[in-house]
Amino acid sequence: MTIITVNASKNRLGLEQRRRLAETLTDAVLVPEVGQFAPAARGGFQVHFVEREPDMMAIGGRLIADAGPDLDVMVIDVAVMDGDWRQEVRSQVIERVLAATADACGLAEPSPAWWVNFRVIDEGSWGSSGGVLSVLSLLDSGVFTEGKAEAIRAALSA
Repeated sequence: MTIITVNASKNRLGLEQRRRLAETLTDAVLVPEVGQFAPAARGGFQVHFVEREPDMMAIGGRLIADAGPDLDVMVIDVAVMDGDWRQEVRSQVIERVLAATADACGLAEPSPAWWVNFRVIDEGSWGSSGGVLSVLSLLDSGVFTEGKAEAIRAALSA
């Protein structure tokens, strides 16, 4: 279970860009999370697009509305269930998210004002379907590689 929230200036992302990002951001997190490309796992991912007026965002102490049209600010928040999130896996997710966003926006590289927050929701703190979920109950779903499932079990028992 993962929630990806893309915060951007109003009209920054068109419909086709959002369609592309819905898929590519999902896969940018899914592959490192489960250890393989597993389309069946996509149902456990949500991508939310939040548009903000340029006078409702600021960077460097200045409203985006006052900074000029060339400033491209975006914050992408990735919230994941507890699991195998060693630093190298987190780094891989962040790099994949930034690359997918640049690609969807038709840019060779991400804007330096695109920031990614990576948050791990503690085991026992994720709710759905009328109750509390555990990543451990998902490990036998067939989407996790055996190695990733073992790494998650080890991380949660530490």
